[in-house]
Amino acid sequence: MAGVCHGMCVLLWLSVCVRGAEVKFEEDESGVIKLNKENFDEALRRHTPLLVHFYAPLSGESLGSMMEFSKAAAELRDAGGDDDNTKLGGVDVSKEKELANQLNVTAVPVHRLFLRNTQTPVICPVLRDADAILTWLKRREGPSADVIDSLSQLERFTKSHDLAVLGLYKDLKQGSVKVFYSAAADVPDLPFAVTHTKELFTHVDTHTDSLVILREGQLDGKLEISSGISKDEMIDFIRIHEFDLVTEYNGKTAPQILNSVQKNHLVLFINKTTESFTHTLNEFHNTAARYRGQVLCILIDTDEPRNGRVLEFFRVRYEDAPLVRMVNLSDASQYQLQSNTLHTHTLTHFIDEYLQGKAKRRLQSEPVPEGWDAQPVKELVGLNFDPVAFNDKNNVLVLFYAPWSEESRALFPLWEELARRYRNHDNVVIARIDVTANDVNLLMMERHPTIKLFPALYAQRVIPYDGERNADALVEFMTTEMKKAKKEKAKEEKERRKYIEKVKAAEAADKKKEEL
Repeated sequence: MAGVCHGMCVLLWLSVCVRGAEVKFEEDESGVIKLNKENFDEALRRHTPLLVHFYAPLSGESLGSMMEFSKAAAELRDAGGDDDNTKLGGVDVSKEKELANQLNVTAVPVHRLFLRNTQTPVICPVLRDADAILTWLKRREGPSADVIDSLSQLERFTKSHDLAVLGLYKDLKQGSVKVFYSAAADVPDLPFAVTHTKELFTHVDTHTDSLVILREGQLDGKLEISSGISKDEMIDFIRIHEFDLVTEYNGKTAPQILNSVQKNHLVLFINKTTESFTHTLNEFHNTAARYRGQVLCILIDTDEPRNGRVLEFFRVRYEDAPLVRMVNLSDASQYQLQSNTLHTHTLTHFIDEYLQGKAKRRLQSEPVPEGWDAQPVKELVGLNFDPVAFNDKNNVLVLFYAPWSEESRALFPLWEELARRYRNHDNVVIARIDVTANDVNLLMMERHPTIKLFPALYAQRVIPYDGERNADALVEFMTTEMKKAKKEKAKEEKERRKYIEKVKAAEAADKKKEEL
């Protein structure tokens, strides 16, 4: 019996080995393992830690990320080492959608680190280049900050780095210094140093545990450390102060700006060759110093040809400069300074109005097209949107589209068909609006194209549509919502009559009192 059991165990072991042998692994020329649904679990068993890069090859952002990831993999491979070194693998989410969904990857490019004996990956910070990838991996395994013991050593350290982070702690082993080390591990694109030397405490004019930002060797920001400070608070301070007071938008700074923890951006559009540039920049710089930590100040040179796309995005013409806008990256809202005088006092007043919620959001519109309502599908712009959409006599179905989107353009024939179906309905309007050229006073968080119904009610109601995008499904949706709207309109009419009667009764009573 024992022999039978032993034989069965051997067969089971061999079958596992055979199944394992069937799993195929292919590496690219830099040593990155090509991962897919079939080999992912086996890769985790064979190679941990495993840093996985999730990407989509046709995405412009992914292309640069893929090149840097391959560069990091090649450097690791060339460096050699033992089997415990981190292995790098890549997942093309355009081909491996099921695997991406299973691993809860919702955006690309992104990195995840899988460790031994756990299915829950480490969420990596933004790793923009090969150096950041290698630094992050290195800091996870060993010291995340250089130890500085003297002023001369600090001078050598800062001379090697335009921007550096220095932690001053009386105890380099216990307490909040551990938070500093953890923050350093998660900010791989900046150099970190730590010291407990009294000479350096005096040098930066502090007597308590502190974190300081050194820009070209000079103090550019100081955070006194409390016992309860978190890693995220520390990183936010670093990320805010890594920017110059006024940061010029260009190819290098664009990713940092878009990924900034600071979501309120004050943007100066200006031609740097004009005579007034130096004066305006000084005024803008003074304002930036006052609001550091609340607002990130950005300069965009309108005379720089490479900025054409960003000017087009903001719909800023060369002739419009100089002008200032506040941009909220959280909801993409914009607020424009209504003044041609770009002085510190006008800028500070504008920022204060915005921070207090008093600034008026900027809405933009194309001109109303001639004959916009002559065709079956009505062409809306910002100027005529409200009167058409919020009309209590009509049920208005609107397609919010982006003209450059193939998905949007694919719906144009459907909209023509819907317009034909409802051509004999007096209270139905089928319309569309280009949301890249026209602002509407609605919170538009969905990606385009988006479909919304504005029912025939006195109350301004918006009903989003998320069903199948075909004529029958949309007609069914319209029929259901129009029936609901008809009942609600009857209730509204009843309430309005009651209100009118109440007002008339009050007026009659007042008139009677006057006669007496």
